[in-house]
Amino acid sequence: MDHTYTPEDLNAVIRQHSEWLANQLHAQRESLFPPNASKTMRKFTSGEAAALLGVNDSYLRKLHLDGKGPSPELTAGNRRQYSAEDIQELRVLLEKTARKPGDYLPGRRRNEDGTGYKDHLQVIGVMNFKGGSGKTTTSAHLAQRLALKGYRVLAIDLDPQASLTALHGVQPEVDLLEGGTLFDAIRYEDPAPIRSVIRKTYFPNLDLIPGNLELMEFEHDTPRALSQGNAGLFFFRVKDALAQVDDDYDVVVIDCPPQLGFLTMSALSAATGVLVTIHPEMLDVMSMSQFLRMTADLMDVIAESGADMSHDWMRYLLTRYEPSDAPQNRIVAFLRTMYGDKVLNAPMLKSTAISDAGLTKQTLYEVERSAFTRATYDRAVESLNAVNDEISQLIQQTWGRE
Repeated sequence: MDHTYTPEDLNAVIRQHSEWLANQLHAQRESLFPPNASKTMRKFTSGEAAALLGVNDSYLRKLHLDGKGPSPELTAGNRRQYSAEDIQELRVLLEKTARKPGDYLPGRRRNEDGTGYKDHLQVIGVMNFKGGSGKTTTSAHLAQRLALKGYRVLAIDLDPQASLTALHGVQPEVDLLEGGTLFDAIRYEDPAPIRSVIRKTYFPNLDLIPGNLELMEFEHDTPRALSQGNAGLFFFRVKDALAQVDDDYDVVVIDCPPQLGFLTMSALSAATGVLVTIHPEMLDVMSMSQFLRMTADLMDVIAESGADMSHDWMRYLLTRYEPSDAPQNRIVAFLRTMYGDKVLNAPMLKSTAISDAGLTKQTLYEVERSAFTRATYDRAVESLNAVNDEISQLIQQTWGRE
């Protein structure tokens, strides 16, 4: 039987499918997280709190019994639970009696005269232009872990797809109708102060600059500004904006767009550390080869324009790694042989716990352990902590600490 295929208006089909999908996603989102709701952080068990602080649970219990520090919430079973705010308050308390400065508050050290900092702001660009490499998952968990460990963190969503933004309870299509992204602070005409687009989150120590499709305007405006001679050193736009809040943070984590455009070039110029996510599959590694070549070429162009393209560190992070996958293991061995210590020792394991948490717009640090089997949750959290704490060590080494 013959079939007659009629030509379709591709634009109309795409628009219709876009509306269908948007409506379904909006309905699902409202059922899970209504627009007028505010995300809150869960409580931590005494064991989790002790691990974050680097002390014994018995020591936390003693502080509580001695009436020192915040009073934890007691459950029906008389178990202690601490809020993220409680943990930060305990950090401040413990730092006063620490053996050496920075044991509990690991952020930048002030100059001896009390003005400014002797440690420079760490700006970490998380990048790869291959989808599915775990870039946003890495950025979100890194920013949250550093904040929980006592760093003052600013997370910037520079990806127009705005997944990092959605994970932190901001809905771009609802909450950012009149701007509010980094584009406001880096646009060429009448840029806004960067503080005007910074939002507090439900994590102590963690602020957010959200993203949405408006960020693409920078990609469109820059060529026009360059042709008119108005762009100046466009790749300094992000760096100059961050200079306005240099004293407010210890670490900035930038979730870069999955392309080597003007936004990524500006983020590279601002970065002090570069983290490249790699999914250890052959097609992804082949794609990364092109990404690295193009990045090097772009950095040469920027350097020729007068920018200092040196960085404190650059590392590769293996993501969505499955230790039982033989082909992946061969690629991992190949990458470690080729790049040596440029590959982080800790890989980010593939876990259903991470993807399941994402269904409700949460990270693994936000969900309750009881939502998963203990083994699944513990395996995923241990993997994430190992990755993020290794990056924390890089930051400390950059600042000249043990």
